[in-house]
Amino acid sequence: MGKYFGTDGVRAVAGQFPLTEDFIVKLGYCALKELAVVAQEQHLKNQVIIARDTRLSGPSILENLSAGIRAAGADVLDMGIAPTPAVATAVKQTGSLCGIVISASHNPPEFNGIKFFSHRGTKLPEEMEDSIEAAIEKLTEVPAAVGTYRPAPELVEGYKNFLKATIDPRVFKDTKVVLDCANGAAYKIAPEVFKSLGMKVVVLADKNDGALINEGVGALHTSKMRALVKQENAYAGFSFDGDADRVIASDEEGRPLDGEYIIAASALALKQEGKLPQNKAVMTIMANLGCINYLKENGVEMALTPVGDKYVAQALEKDGLAIGGETSGHIIFPYYSNTGDGILSALQFLQLAKKSGLSMSEFALRWKKYPCELRAIAVEQKPALESLPGFLEGIQFLENRLGGKGRIFVRYSGTEPKLRILVEGEDESLVKQTAEEAETLYRSKTEGK
Repeated sequence: MGKYFGTDGVRAVAGQFPLTEDFIVKLGYCALKELAVVAQEQHLKNQVIIARDTRLSGPSILENLSAGIRAAGADVLDMGIAPTPAVATAVKQTGSLCGIVISASHNPPEFNGIKFFSHRGTKLPEEMEDSIEAAIEKLTEVPAAVGTYRPAPELVEGYKNFLKATIDPRVFKDTKVVLDCANGAAYKIAPEVFKSLGMKVVVLADKNDGALINEGVGALHTSKMRALVKQENAYAGFSFDGDADRVIASDEEGRPLDGEYIIAASALALKQEGKLPQNKAVMTIMANLGCINYLKENGVEMALTPVGDKYVAQALEKDGLAIGGETSGHIIFPYYSNTGDGILSALQFLQLAKKSGLSMSEFALRWKKYPCELRAIAVEQKPALESLPGFLEGIQFLENRLGGKGRIFVRYSGTEPKLRILVEGEDESLVKQTAEEAETLYRSKTEGK
């Protein structure tokens, strides 16, 4: 990660650095100056598509960002409030230079963020983010704006039509679903799309109110959605996050189905249809071992990437694969989109479930997550793990003790002064004991260092 860019763009409490007026203007200007080279090489339209979620800080960030972009000579097309993946889709549909989303995704209302998409609908490579940061550091003054600005609501309609074109609406007739829109970017679009496909829709948290975004609802807080599914006798439920690029589902009994369940079901369905290249799917290193082993037993190998949906996207593209994502509900179907799309993923999962003739609970009961223990140890320094005498050997000994039915993963946090230890296995008591011993081992090797 860079100085300003994190794993998913620039993010902070709105009004606090780097989300200050001066920095945002510079960010818009420097980003477009860097991207101008790409525009010339690819013969793209010198225009930028922007959308935001419902956060109260969104309009002011949009104003400052637009000023910087237009100072760089590019035009701004404003989609208004729309999901993150709507921007990725619109950029490709229009041949635009890039897309930008003003959102802090699943974070609380006081946060906001700015994330960029290339003309291909993918996150910017880290090398370009580094170049943008370097340009900001050198910039002393932003010139006057020369580009134009206009609202572009027609792009939202284009996104809705894209979503509907990916499925067969006949399978959804009279299907009852619950949608939790997190009072965010999906508040209007998701219910409209699902209803237009013939479904009976019960909606939760569908207010255009940035003060309530993600507050007790959405992908991180699914209990209200899951309770409503049972109450309404719905076939399924879906909770989106603030910018609708992730989704968590529920079966008819109110059991949560996170990204791993959706990916596993989708991968096996694609395999059965002969549409799973190399019989392989992609998840991050934090994927539960129960899911990994279940897929392996059913002939699907798993490619594991670092944490972050952009790394999943890179792995999918590199090997030409068809499904990947994260436990958190960032799921990518590359045939349709190069980025995580909560609404698209919900529709695809719902379609395969309905076509199978099975209840949603069938997918919840096919496999079980292994018990896991996650420890976060505060550290003052981050010595390389291989430099600690006997530490990695000790971790290997503890992992061997799990008898091939578990794993240990140790890494330093990229954003906090912490060491994270993840232990998974079939035996819950052994998992907890192993996590305790792994933590003790680390402390013994770093005392006094």
